[in-house]
Amino acid sequence: MSTQPASPSFRERRRAFLGTGIGNALEWYDWHIYGIFAPFFATQFFNPGNELSALLSTLAIFAVGFLMRPVGGFLFGWLADRKGRRFSMLTSIGLAAAGSLAIGVAPTYASVGVGASLFLLLARLTQGLAHGGELPSAQTYLAETAPPARRGRWTSAIYVSGACGILLATLLGAGLAALYGAHGMAAWAWRVPFLVGGLLGVYALFLRRRLTETHAFEKERAGDTTGPRPSVLRGIWQNRAAAARVIGLTVGVTVVYQSWTVAAPAYAIGVQGLDATAVLAAEVVAIVVFIAVLPLCGALSDRIGRRPNMLIFGLSMAVLSYPLTYLARGGSAWQLGLAMTVALLFIALAVSILPALFAELFPTRVRATGTGVPYALAVALCGGTAPYFTTWLAGHHAQGYFTGYAIALLLLGVLVVLTTPETRGKPLD
Repeated sequence: MSTQPASPSFRERRRAFLGTGIGNALEWYDWHIYGIFAPFFATQFFNPGNELSALLSTLAIFAVGFLMRPVGGFLFGWLADRKGRRFSMLTSIGLAAAGSLAIGVAPTYASVGVGASLFLLLARLTQGLAHGGELPSAQTYLAETAPPARRGRWTSAIYVSGACGILLATLLGAGLAALYGAHGMAAWAWRVPFLVGGLLGVYALFLRRRLTETHAFEKERAGDTTGPRPSVLRGIWQNRAAAARVIGLTVGVTVVYQSWTVAAPAYAIGVQGLDATAVLAAEVVAIVVFIAVLPLCGALSDRIGRRPNMLIFGLSMAVLSYPLTYLARGGSAWQLGLAMTVALLFIALAVSILPALFAELFPTRVRATGTGVPYALAVALCGGTAPYFTTWLAGHHAQGYFTGYAIALLLLGVLVVLTTPETRGKPLD
């Protein structure tokens, strides 16, 4: 019978949290600064004659960047399952840092015309490739390192670090907006957060070099498993039910998450014309609350199971989506902030435990790939397109259609939860 390794020491826990957390924070930071700074730099990469068209084009590239995530999930998932979780995380963070630095020094539409748009597209594709492999590798590493009885609380650190990345991006945005105003932000200050992101990536690379490989992977590599190792595609096919569950559980979560953390503030600033500093300050409050409740939600799942968390999230957000959307469109920053805070409280129930739940669905030999590929597909198809479609529909006074679409995906997730066995405390050997 397989045995679990001894509980990690404090030093090992700290190293695991920092090593996975800083890189994961960079992923969320990168995607979030793009979303919240899009209203400021849209006309730097597209024709400034039509601001709404430029914003939609910029959000379209946001969505296209997500298309590389499945490729990244496959590539870096393969690396994680064949070469190790640590090796995959080192490679992905280096590529992510390069993409962020590229945007920070990118030429503008005024200087090179459409070449600026193409440069932005290539940089976002690079980031999408890197970030497609970042989350599954990091969450697999942390899930395999965590004690089984506390896996939900441990893996909530993935989203705590991610939310901290969002918080950093939002604070930086609010500070720059307050210091330089809309003109300065559009002229040059939008470059600052991308350059900061590149430096964060270099620091994360240094931290990850000190990580050790997980016990589960080392044992699998040493041959303490049954049967021959399957190819990546065959491994996913053999676990197709689990892969389908990952997609079904992700689509609703990613749509509501992207809608509230990216699309809502971008629309408030770029279309409603609300004060950028006030909107970003409201978002800071919502994110701080989100960070505070994430470990509590993870710990709750360790006590009552993963399924109750997911059911409360899906049903509550399905009921509250229309009222919260109406509140957010009320025309003031405080209404937007209140709506975001309530939404993120329920979103925390789900995202805090997704790394643990997904890891518990797959065997070690295909855990990173089995999680990464279907997750990235779901995020690319539904999450990456959410900011564009909700902004476009809202601009045509048809926001209700998008809210209905989100509710349908949430209810699909509820059905998937009802057909998924409880996995709390499952050994990962």
